[in-house]
Amino acid sequence: MPAKSYQFLPDETTLHALSIEALECLTQNILPFWLNNMLDTKRGGWYGQMTGSGRRVEDAPRGAILYARLLWTFSAAHRVMSSRGMEKHSEYLHAATMTKEYILEHFIDCEYGGTFWSVTADGRPLDTKKQFYAQGFMLYGFSEYARATNDAKALRIAVQLFDIIESHAWDWKCGGYIEACSRDWQPLSDMRLSAKDENYPKSQNTHLHILESYTNLYRLMDLDKEKREEICSKLKVLVSLFAGRILNPETHHLDLFFDMDWNRMSTTESYGHDIECSWLLHESAISVDETYILDKVEPIVFNMAKASEKGLQTDGSMIYEGEPDGSHSDCDRHWWVQAEAVVGFFNIYQHFGNGKALEKALLCWQYIKNHLIDHEHGEWYWSIHEDGTVNLADDHAGFWKCPYHNGRMCLELIERIDAMLTT
Repeated sequence: MPAKSYQFLPDETTLHALSIEALECLTQNILPFWLNNMLDTKRGGWYGQMTGSGRRVEDAPRGAILYARLLWTFSAAHRVMSSRGMEKHSEYLHAATMTKEYILEHFIDCEYGGTFWSVTADGRPLDTKKQFYAQGFMLYGFSEYARATNDAKALRIAVQLFDIIESHAWDWKCGGYIEACSRDWQPLSDMRLSAKDENYPKSQNTHLHILESYTNLYRLMDLDKEKREEICSKLKVLVSLFAGRILNPETHHLDLFFDMDWNRMSTTESYGHDIECSWLLHESAISVDETYILDKVEPIVFNMAKASEKGLQTDGSMIYEGEPDGSHSDCDRHWWVQAEAVVGFFNIYQHFGNGKALEKALLCWQYIKNHLIDHEHGEWYWSIHEDGTVNLADDHAGFWKCPYHNGRMCLELIERIDAMLTT
């Protein structure tokens, strides 16, 4: 396992400059785009889509993932800006509160519990299935709102979503969480998260974001002792599942899909998920705060980040995915993959003192600034094609395109660098 002492420390000017750039990207590029372009002042909430060419689709359906991630992003932005004594964070709180109220009115299923997958532009239920990926993200959003505001109702909703996931998604026979149920929690034949995904009952993606949401919920000190212990216990189980089931021990990549018995059903290597999981898994282990878990996880974290480097390019960017035998590769530079690469490699630098990892994070950030940020209209492009052209076919904002990955990257850098420079 790598040494935990710092082996390479740049001058404070370098870290401070990176923090300032992250702050500027968040407050002058990402969040203003959403506040200025995507708020629906007539029907409430946020519009569901803007195309890659900049056309706002005002009647587009509205997705649970989009709304949950908007709730998380503006709640987290308010919390971090408030902690730094910065002005204008009240507009972030207003956006977060509006999003919370819209979700409660339109997405939460008052009859069966949980959240719908999508609603119409008028806020009526559209796709009522219960995808546990969405339940996890709603938990993530509500727990962050509670963390930012101490709102008791948001905390109560977050705990209810935790209980729903445990009641309906947990596989008591083989362990782990299934992908989806019908509105009334009955089995589904098609459990896919999207048309791009394979139809298997378990995936690394859903487990990753349940892990992420449980970690955030565990941070809330207002939870009663019994509930905190339950969440901690489930976090330990999830960490063990990643270490023993989801991570491929031979390649150190994540396997993506599994049957109910945890047989591996995919060979695709997803480099963005590898590097994202490396820091989210580390974050969970740190939160649990038990030495034996951290000692088990940290070598995995380092090896997973190292395995993700298979997707790194000489310009600092990271391609999307590929098959180990070379039969398939997606060489687009997706916005979320680049954002996660910056955080993941910075995490390796921060906690393992690895100077090369910081260089990778900085080089990827330079690629983002040069190619992915839409400096004219705001936000980031969906991706840059292998030939260097901008992908305008996919959304600029929409069901899957929101300020969560890139906004979180900025917030993570700000908080991590603040902590490093004040200790």
